[in-house]
Amino acid sequence: MEEKQEHIQTGCSTCSGQKGFKTMCGGQALIEGIMMRGPKKQAVVVRKPDGALEIQEKELKFIKDRYPVLGLPLIRGIVTFCDSMYNGVTALMFSAEFAPEEGEEEEEPSKFEMWLNNKLGSEKATAFFTTLAVILGLAMSIGLFFLLPTLLGTAITVVTDSMLARNLAESFLKILIFVAYLALCSHMKEMKRVFSYHGAEHKTIFCYEAGLPLTVENVRKQPRHHPRCGTSFLFMVIAISILVSTVVFAIWPVHNAILRFLAHLAMLPLIVGLSYEFNRWAGRHDGPITKILTAPGLWLQNFTTFEPDDSMIEVGIKALELVLPEEKGADAW
Repeated sequence: MEEKQEHIQTGCSTCSGQKGFKTMCGGQALIEGIMMRGPKKQAVVVRKPDGALEIQEKELKFIKDRYPVLGLPLIRGIVTFCDSMYNGVTALMFSAEFAPEEGEEEEEPSKFEMWLNNKLGSEKATAFFTTLAVILGLAMSIGLFFLLPTLLGTAITVVTDSMLARNLAESFLKILIFVAYLALCSHMKEMKRVFSYHGAEHKTIFCYEAGLPLTVENVRKQPRHHPRCGTSFLFMVIAISILVSTVVFAIWPVHNAILRFLAHLAMLPLIVGLSYEFNRWAGRHDGPITKILTAPGLWLQNFTTFEPDDSMIEVGIKALELVLPEEKGADAW
């Protein structure tokens, strides 16, 4: 442990060292760990119960390299979103393997899991469960943030038939449900440590972008709210969905709740693509307009990022060091 601490304190030889530098490296908080993705590599670092670090590294392959059309504006946002969800769930499942619950024995694989392993092999079975988890997670998100506001929004029709009033009601409900969901998660005991690792991830990125050596002391001083955070992206998805649906339903009024939900569903790929393009644009600009537009997302990070302890910061540093490119500046945003 002391040797690892000494290594971290020596800093990073590949720090950006450029004023105003913004890296494309980013990550995700896990269960007692952090995943970091760089231009060419991905690393998952998990703190095991005995204090040691479990590390998983892999070279990244991008589907847009094989099919350039998938790298075009709007389309690339959809592809990136799906890829991020799949890789994020995979990393989360990996980290969960090292977090046994207190007082519980390790569970034996179910008959269905053993059958899948026998029929597909362990790798394909893992891919199956990961895909299933992504689908279920996506379905829950769509149901919570799109279907539920649409159904509840029908209550406004008791008072008025105004399409504008209904759009405003649904918009308010979307934001309310999203904020309430984040607030609820932030008070869950299991999530508090995950959100602390989220803070460690942000602080580590900030430290690197500032050109400072990656030491625990330097990282600890950094802010925990980052403008290019997934929380901010999700809020932008909600915000853009409100704008797009308001315009669409003003041109094509739809009163039936199910048809409205199906219309929301049809618009979702466009909404995700637009949100991704906004995120790319905002990441390259620091003007007053950008700060105003990104302020709500930063505020929401009060729910999803907490102050990390030093052991969490060490995990963030290690994960970032593993994915930084050898060529200086090759990871510029």
